[in-house]
Amino acid sequence: MNDFVNQFWNWYVILLVLVSIIACGVLLWTQSLPPPAKLDTTGHVWDETLEEYNNPLPKWWMWLFYITVIFSLVYSFLYPTLGSFQGILGWSSSGQWAREMAKFDEQTRPLYSKYMQTDLKALAGDNAAMETGKRLYLTYCVQCHGADAKGSKGFPNLADSEWQWGGEPAQIVETIAVGRNGVMPPHAQLGADTIKDLAHYVRSLSGLPADSLRASKGQEAFNSAGCSGCHGADGKGMQALGAPNLTDKVWLYGSSEATIIETITKGRNNQMPAWKEFLGDEKVHVLAAYVLSLGPAAGGK
Repeated sequence: MNDFVNQFWNWYVILLVLVSIIACGVLLWTQSLPPPAKLDTTGHVWDETLEEYNNPLPKWWMWLFYITVIFSLVYSFLYPTLGSFQGILGWSSSGQWAREMAKFDEQTRPLYSKYMQTDLKALAGDNAAMETGKRLYLTYCVQCHGADAKGSKGFPNLADSEWQWGGEPAQIVETIAVGRNGVMPPHAQLGADTIKDLAHYVRSLSGLPADSLRASKGQEAFNSAGCSGCHGADGKGMQALGAPNLTDKVWLYGSSEATIIETITKGRNNQMPAWKEFLGDEKVHVLAAYVLSLGPAAGGK
């Protein structure tokens, strides 16, 4: 309720809340006035003699509603209910969340501090630590990389031996902590025919069926168009830039001719968000060890 475009809506909400609560109190008051000396019926009759009298509501029942009205007024001034007014107590849901997270972090800090002192490769072999790492993964990473860590279209497989940005412990920590932004620029200016040649050459690099004549032309274009500047003259990529290896069997978006043509024509832009500010160094360390444990070199599945 703090993002009003002007103060009119702030006061509109305040008046609407207060008038509604007070109106309920007034309605109760009118219904609790002393009854007339002679009670009339409402005019409703059943079974010839069963009449409905206009009796006042029971006092105990009325006072329950009075208490509700008073509680509503007190609550409105203590907590953020009236427009942009934050309440006398200054409570907010975001503040409550921050306090609970701080309390939780205080309780778990000794555990993560112990893990922080352990080498990443050694930690990857600690079953208890990896259970913690798995829970972190399933909370923060599963949405993109999948429950089995094998990724999906546009999201890397973390359980194989191929690493776009490097699979050394320090590189994995850096990837999780500060994030990555892999950009493949569009090359529509090369023209449809040249792009198709490039697609066949790229397919041939990983042993996929390709037109040999187009692949030959594509190899020339690969060097002249600047593709080798990122992917290397041999097409094996460059981890420092996040340029993928084109000679393996790993395809982030697919290996069909149409998909490769689309990639070359329109480009790709993949971003791995940074987690250091949100998770902290200790949790990033455990999470990196878990990712390291997934690979074949660490005996992961």
